[in-house]
Amino acid sequence: VQLVESGGGLVQPGGSLRLSCVASGFTFSTCTMSWFRQNPGKERESVATINSAADVIYYKSSVKGRFTISRDNAKNTVYLQMNSLKPEDTAVYFCKAWGCGLEVWGQGTPVTVSS
Repeated sequence: VQLVESGGGLVQPGGSLRLSCVASGFTFSTCTMSWFRQNPGKERESVATINSAADVIYYKSSVKGRFTISRDNAKNTVYLQMNSLKPEDTAVYFCKAWGCGLEVWGQGTPVTVSS
């Protein structure tokens, strides 16, 4: 049972990144998937959530209109497209699978928004 994130890195303000999270070892298509982020000394916060059918989607207010969560159940992958990035988006980003009889976290991928 595993989630592996990728796609993080250093980007200038106003730039874009696409994060990916690949699942293995469980039935991905039945799980709700979420992206969280965390900075040192701060609580992990929910950024975006998508249900198994991709017809219920939630965004943290500060990312609405800039971030897009999506999933490809055939590829066991959830994505987070991040546009118009701001320095305050800097964090380690984690994906989470839940709502399907288990709860799994990935190891995180760092995103740094800086000029």
